[in-house]
Amino acid sequence: MEKFIPVVVIKELAETDKILTALKKSGINCAEITFRTSCAAEAIAYAVKNYPDMKIGAGTVINASQCNAALEAGATFIVSPGLSPDVARICNEKNIPYYPGCVTPTEIMAALDLGITTVKFFPANVYGGLKALKALSAPFPQVRFIPTGGVDRSNIDEFLAFDKIAAIGGSFFVKEALEKMEAEK
Repeated sequence: MEKFIPVVVIKELAETDKILTALKKSGINCAEITFRTSCAAEAIAYAVKNYPDMKIGAGTVINASQCNAALEAGATFIVSPGLSPDVARICNEKNIPYYPGCVTPTEIMAALDLGITTVKFFPANVYGGLKALKALSAPFPQVRFIPTGGVDRSNIDEFLAFDKIAAIGGSFFVKEALEKMEAEK
């Protein structure tokens, strides 16, 4: 798994090249393209075809229909803001990593019942950040977390120093990569 998972919102397919090129130039070879827009599946298919060296996943996947569309487009991992047993089942059947949003002990236990041991912790800043992750790790030592929401350059090193962090997710990676690319012009 990549250490950084940029949360990418593609509003128009034409943005895909600019964003993915900027990420690659910043040394990030992963993108979680969200299902928040009508062109998400098309953007995932385009990214998979044109950026074969990048790990392309689908984010904000909230139901089986979106999951199937993302997988048909070629997504190699699925991320949700919450836990969907239907999405978990599909991903398990197809041997695709699924990272559901889980912030309570009950949600984490439900994920464990589905065989999931790496979960998205979203929004991290609202649900207690690193302090909450450390507390949750005590009863769930087998669980690793992908904090997203409220993680940025001011606190990323603190999160990365905790051994239960599988990766960091965030849209700030995209903003930084685009700003860096523009500055280099």
